[in-house]
Amino acid sequence: MSLIASRAEADPDSRGTPPPRSPARRRQALGLDRGAWFLLLPALIPILILSVGPLLYGASLAFTDAQAGRTAATRFIGPDNLLDLRHDSLFWESFRIGLLWAVCVTLLQFVLALGLALLLNQNLRFRWLARTLALVPWAMPEVVVGIMWRLVYHSDAGVLNKTLTQLGLLHENVDWLADLSYALPAVIAVGVWAGMPQTTVVLLAGLQNVPHELREAAQLDGAGLWRRFASVTWPALKPVVLAITALNFIWNFNSFGLVYVLTQGGPGGQTRLPMLFAYEEAFKYGQFGYAAAMGLVMVAVIAVLLTLFLRKKLTEDAA
Repeated sequence: MSLIASRAEADPDSRGTPPPRSPARRRQALGLDRGAWFLLLPALIPILILSVGPLLYGASLAFTDAQAGRTAATRFIGPDNLLDLRHDSLFWESFRIGLLWAVCVTLLQFVLALGLALLLNQNLRFRWLARTLALVPWAMPEVVVGIMWRLVYHSDAGVLNKTLTQLGLLHENVDWLADLSYALPAVIAVGVWAGMPQTTVVLLAGLQNVPHELREAAQLDGAGLWRRFASVTWPALKPVVLAITALNFIWNFNSFGLVYVLTQGGPGGQTRLPMLFAYEEAFKYGQFGYAAAMGLVMVAVIAVLLTLFLRKKLTEDAA
């Protein structure tokens, strides 16, 4: 006891201090292990080349006067393109349409996919066949989906008009994709149909991870179907719902191919999403710098909206 006390008195700062770690251990604690970085390189290199690189190049292009077919050198013009965008009412109208499209498609996808996932999670006959058929829209390319639905919506030979007329719900054919009142809802319906399978698969995977013991215990306690869903299933499904909702919103807002094949932004710009507007500005009118500024604004606004959404949800979950 006297020896220990004397050592403690001689070096009072040594009490409770862990031994120094080697540089290798410090790098490992900071996540800087060389072996881990080496294993990540095959995934990081394509991301840097195909995603981060073009993003940075596009952001830099937004501050230039780059144009197609221009012989003079591209000049740096600072924030002039961004300042011009402030007064571009057509762009902000397309931005409003894009937000409306993204919100409606994301919400409808989630509601319908949740119902389908709950159904496919039941012990039904031919469940494997139903799960396979639910993936068919997801497996089809956007161009094929767009062409198929153009035929469905065709004003003269479309299946939709023919069916509604036979049921007595229509007295004359409707040009769904060319009518100012029906074009955007028609395109939203196609977007929901095409994107619902991936949401269904994710939610179904989340449902299968909910412990059966909790459901059985709630049922033994007398909880009804809705009560079991609200008290057991939904809390366990919240992280999955948060992730797939945020991703769906990004994918839907950046949608291009499907809407382009269906309407090319018409009629009268009623379905001109921001990506379509930027595409036309760049490849139809040759204003690369101005189109890049549009892309930069879209990225910034969506990043802010998603940050606020995720922060709100995480705060609610923590509470």
